[in-house]
Amino acid sequence: MSASPEVPLRRNRNFLLLISGQVVSSAGDQVQNFALLLLLVATAGHTSQVGLVLGLNTASFLVFGVFAGALADRWDRRRTMICCEIGRALATGGVAAALALGELRLSYLYAFAVITGILSTIFQAADTAALPNVVGPGRLARAMGVSQGASNLVRVSGASLGAVVYAFGRVMPFLVNSVSFLASALTLRLMRIPFQEETDGAGKRSPGQMIGDIREGLGWLWRQPAIRFLTAMQVGDNLRYGSGYLVIITLAEAVRATPTEIGLVFTGAAIGALAGSLMADWAVARFSLGNIAVVMLWAEALIFPLYVLAPNALCLGIVAAGESVITPVYWVAIGTYRLNLAPDHLRGRTSAAVQAVTTGALSLGTMLGGVLIGALGARTATLALAGWLGLLALCTSLNREARNAGRSGEGGAG
Repeated sequence: MSASPEVPLRRNRNFLLLISGQVVSSAGDQVQNFALLLLLVATAGHTSQVGLVLGLNTASFLVFGVFAGALADRWDRRRTMICCEIGRALATGGVAAALALGELRLSYLYAFAVITGILSTIFQAADTAALPNVVGPGRLARAMGVSQGASNLVRVSGASLGAVVYAFGRVMPFLVNSVSFLASALTLRLMRIPFQEETDGAGKRSPGQMIGDIREGLGWLWRQPAIRFLTAMQVGDNLRYGSGYLVIITLAEAVRATPTEIGLVFTGAAIGALAGSLMADWAVARFSLGNIAVVMLWAEALIFPLYVLAPNALCLGIVAAGESVITPVYWVAIGTYRLNLAPDHLRGRTSAAVQAVTTGALSLGTMLGGVLIGALGARTATLALAGWLGLLALCTSLNREARNAGRSGEGGAG
């Protein structure tokens, strides 16, 4: 297989195949997610059952995340990703077939959520670990920015696209997503580059060595003081981020925003995130990771209280857009820093471990948001979350390892 990763991304055939497959698959997910929510309400009826099905997908990642990372380092990453896409296509196609035959049961949706959650976890771990080998270390920040930008672009139009496809029948969104997974598998099959460095029999290690593999990845993370501290700050920020969704919806309802207007508020957030993704490569090339982390947290701490002052949905959307610009820059910065620093054979484990704890914080924050609003009210809860962000920003500003974290494009694989 030939590899020439250190070429501009627009001329990197392998990256273009990878990103095109992900865009198609992401669009299919957006279409399906819209339909799945409507289908769950109609099928499950009870709100708690709807939440259980939706939560199983995230729970699969939290429970299986570190194992998925170990598998991504142990197995051939490209073949693993192809198998995951085919598996998700079959599971999604099964829902479409059951719907068409009128045989869909809630138990199948439970199984569907678990299976697709596990396959998505493995795919994401392998994808993240493989990216430096596809584009090269010098292009990694730009590649991550482009990937996030494409994902956010799909998010902007996702609900509208889902509604259009759903209008053709409730089977169509699942059929479309099944085809999108197969298209993604095809683009991966057409790529001609190794997704990982040669290893000494990594794929032949016994299952009993899995725990040792996981410990090796976690041990490496623990020995990186800057990454360890900034990951803890990410966990704290995601607790606020998860709570923020419910706070923003409650504030929007308080200013009598319609459901459509609430949707536009989050569209504003997606547009802001898209803008941040587009400027991420520029920022990472010019500023250190420590500077980006400090600026992001202080910016969030200063912007978040503005939600309380917003008199209507339009102003809420503007605040959401402004707040969302910074986050993708930071995610690209710390992701690039970690992937360039980690040895290739540990990238799956380290990335999956970080993703597991940050996703767990996001889920916990979502649950805590309701408790916080119930205890303090939406406006006071907003100010409390802003104070929490200020505390995280202060801690980051005072932490020497975080402040001195080098440029994200630097770092060896030691």
